Amino acid sequence: MVGDVGPGGAVRELVLVLAVAVAGLLLAMVAAFTPWHATPAGPAPAGLVELRSPGEVPDATRAG
Repeated sequence: MVGDVGPGGAVRELVLVLAVAVAGLLLAMVAAFTPWHATPAGPAPAGLVELRSPGEVPDATRAG
């Protein structure tokens, strides 16, 4: 057949797919766990977003 590459072709293709998947996971982990924002004291640690209720007013905008 035209598409046949022999008995080792399937193994080679699976190894390539796994290598690309591992590379993608490593890039995703680097993006998720490295600091994103630079500060005068150096890179800031990655932190969670503050969660607020819909009716809650943030401290910075509260009058008083």
